[in-house]
Amino acid sequence: MEKLERLRAAGVDPYPARVLRTHAAQEAAALVDQSTNTASVTVTGRVTAMRHMGKATFLDLRDGSGRIQVYAKQESIGVEPYDMLLHQIDLGDFLGVTGTLFRTKTGEPTVEAQSFALLTKALRPPPEKWHGLHDVEVRYRQRYLDLMANPEVRETFITRSRVVTSVRRFLDARGYLEVETPILQSNAGGAAARPFTTYHNSLDRHLHLRIAIELHLKRLVVGGFDRVYEIGRIFPNEGVSTKYNPEFTMLESYEAYADYNDLMEMVEEMISSIAGDVLGTTRVVHGDTEIDFAPPWPRIPIRDAIVAQCDVDFETYADVDSLRQAAVSSGVKADPAWGRGKLIDELMSLHVEPKLIQPTFLIDYPVELSPLAKRKTDNPSLVERFELFIAGREVGNAYTELNDPLDQRERLIEQARLQAAGDEEVELADEDFLIALEHGMPPTAGLGIGIDRLVMALTGNASIREVILFPALRERER
Repeated sequence: MEKLERLRAAGVDPYPARVLRTHAAQEAAALVDQSTNTASVTVTGRVTAMRHMGKATFLDLRDGSGRIQVYAKQESIGVEPYDMLLHQIDLGDFLGVTGTLFRTKTGEPTVEAQSFALLTKALRPPPEKWHGLHDVEVRYRQRYLDLMANPEVRETFITRSRVVTSVRRFLDARGYLEVETPILQSNAGGAAARPFTTYHNSLDRHLHLRIAIELHLKRLVVGGFDRVYEIGRIFPNEGVSTKYNPEFTMLESYEAYADYNDLMEMVEEMISSIAGDVLGTTRVVHGDTEIDFAPPWPRIPIRDAIVAQCDVDFETYADVDSLRQAAVSSGVKADPAWGRGKLIDELMSLHVEPKLIQPTFLIDYPVELSPLAKRKTDNPSLVERFELFIAGREVGNAYTELNDPLDQRERLIEQARLQAAGDEEVELADEDFLIALEHGMPPTAGLGIGIDRLVMALTGNASIREVILFPALRERER
């Protein structure tokens, strides 16, 4: 604050409204060998390093494109400006520097300053270790400091943005139409999760933040859009951990006249092409393992996967009590209120999911786990569904959509029975969606991919908080 007052007393505005900028740092560095010693550039950025050597100073300026070195001599910029540089400019301040480009003896692209201007005075110092902020509490709560100090974090979020762009490019090229559907909904359906609830004053009614995008997109298929997708936030009211954030980004797409086999081929092609497009390779180091996104990927029936890992064959247990006993014997901590579908899901989560490191499709789920999916013609107790697992985490979920309105209504009634018995994570009935189905939906395949978990897989991150700029955190202890 004292330096701020001294600057103002000297007639220096520490927060000028406008500044001329001609070259980004990366652009200026690229021009150094094309310039003559009379070529002038103006660069701007945050001061991230200062090295004073008597009447000369080296500074590092960083902007959004990268870093550029500045060389300032007293004889070039004047005694008073140089004195200001020595005594009033600190790490974290933003400067604008005009000068000529040259390379130092070590080959470093550098701007020799002819003049400089203070653009923004930082009142708080940067992290103690400018090139390595490691306190995760600070990193997540003050992400701006994380982005300042850790270049690899910046790269993760640049990669995330490019992944989303690549997803859009892929689907647009296949004739999909991007749409937007409501976040506030009367019925939070399309997934088995508890919703967040809010109140709309003008409408005088309770509404829910959506937990899936599915049901509105399927309405659009009923209306005649054969290929639609949305990339948007959903809000399941679940736990907070390295795997879960109470709001995250989903891609959901729906394609008429397709089934889950078509989607498996599309997902393989999409994710492998995204890896090549964004990373330049289909191989990514993930901890001690290398993950290869090149297709084809294994397709394993969920029944076979569970039997292989814990020797529990859910099709041999006719009632929920016997299946619960088998699940408990295998190590599952089962709630007495859980139905058959929840028990099978827990068997898979405990014994199978952590072992699926390479991209793998688990296919052919029991109908109890998939109330919106179409039954298999050769085994009506199973549905045409797959989940995609990468690095031990579910990344995607898809199925051939159930378009029989009577079967759909009966399954949602059964979900209501489970909810009444104490299961909070069930599919909720949506009467308007059921009416839409009664108008006729063509054979359709639907896909959901968690963008956050896809980015985790592509960047080798083990925590979802590393790929969400501002993750939800518990309140800081006082």
